[in-house]
Amino acid sequence: MIRRRSTPWIHRWSRTAIAAIAAIGILETAYLTIAKLTTGSVICPTSGCDKVLNSPYATLFGVLPLSLLGFLAYLTIAILALAPRYVNPDTNKGLHSKLENGTWQALFIITAAMVIFSSYLMYLMAVEIQELCIYCVSSAVFSLSLFVLVLVGREWEDIGQLVFTGILVVTVSSIGALGLYNSVNSPAPTVNTPGISPPAVTTTSGRAELALARHLRQIGAKEYGAYWCPHCHDQKMLFGKEAAKIIDYFECDPKGQNSRAEKCQAVASNIKGFPTWEIQGQFYSGTKTLEQLAEISGYTGPRNFQNRG
Repeated sequence: MIRRRSTPWIHRWSRTAIAAIAAIGILETAYLTIAKLTTGSVICPTSGCDKVLNSPYATLFGVLPLSLLGFLAYLTIAILALAPRYVNPDTNKGLHSKLENGTWQALFIITAAMVIFSSYLMYLMAVEIQELCIYCVSSAVFSLSLFVLVLVGREWEDIGQLVFTGILVVTVSSIGALGLYNSVNSPAPTVNTPGISPPAVTTTSGRAELALARHLRQIGAKEYGAYWCPHCHDQKMLFGKEAAKIIDYFECDPKGQNSRAEKCQAVASNIKGFPTWEIQGQFYSGTKTLEQLAEISGYTGPRNFQNRG
C-alpha cells in the first residue's frame, strides 16, 4: 500500500495567513485614505507620518491618494486568497482547480509588484523625504510577508516560468514607479507663453542647493516674483541654475515670460513685494538666504550651501 504524502502545514495555512495579513493592510490603508481626504493628519509617534502623507509622493497624478491604491491591492489579495474556499472541490472540481491555480498566479504577480513598489517608496522616504513613517514601513513589511507566503505557500511546478514572470513584473513595476514619481523632482511646469525673459542664472547648484529645492517643491512652497525684479534674480542666483528650475516659481508680471499673473492675483493681498515666498501657508517677503529658507521650511538635509551671496 502506497502512503499518500501529507500536505505541508504551510501549504494548508498559507491562504489563511495571506488573507489575515491582507485584512490588516486593508484596515491600515483605509485609515490612511480617510485621513488623507479629511484632516490630512494621522495618529503617529513622530511627525514623519504627516509629512510623508502630505508629500507629493503620497498622491498619484496629484489627485489620487496612494493609500487608496494600496487598499485596492490588499482587498484584491484577500479575495484571491479566499476565493477557492467558496467552491466545493467535490461537486465542482474543474472550477476549483482553475481557481486554485489561477489565483496563485495572480497573487504572485500582485505581491511581487507590491514589493517592488514599496521598496521604491522606502527609498523615497529615506532619501528624498527624509522622514520616518511607521505606516509606510509596516506596509512594506506586509508586502514582503505576503510575497514570501505566496512563494512558500504552494508547490510551484514550473520554476522557470515563475522566474520569467517575476522578471516581467519587476521590469514593469520599476518603470511604472519611476514614471509616476519622475515629475516630483522634475523642473516646475511652465505654460510656455511668450514674454520678456528674466536675466539668466549663471551660478551652478551644489548638492545642498538641489536638496533644498526638492524639499521646497515637495512641501508645496511657492516663490512669487517678476522678471524685472533684481531681488528675484538674486534669489535664483543663490539656488543656482539647476535648483532654480525645480522651484515652483510664479511670474507675476503679465508681460513676463510664462506669466502666471492670475495665480499671483489670487494671493495679491499677501504679496508685499518681490520675491515673496509662500511656505506652509505663511508668506515671507524679500530675498531669503538658503539657511533662512531651510529653517522656515523645516528642511533637515545637508546645509553646505556653496552659493551664499
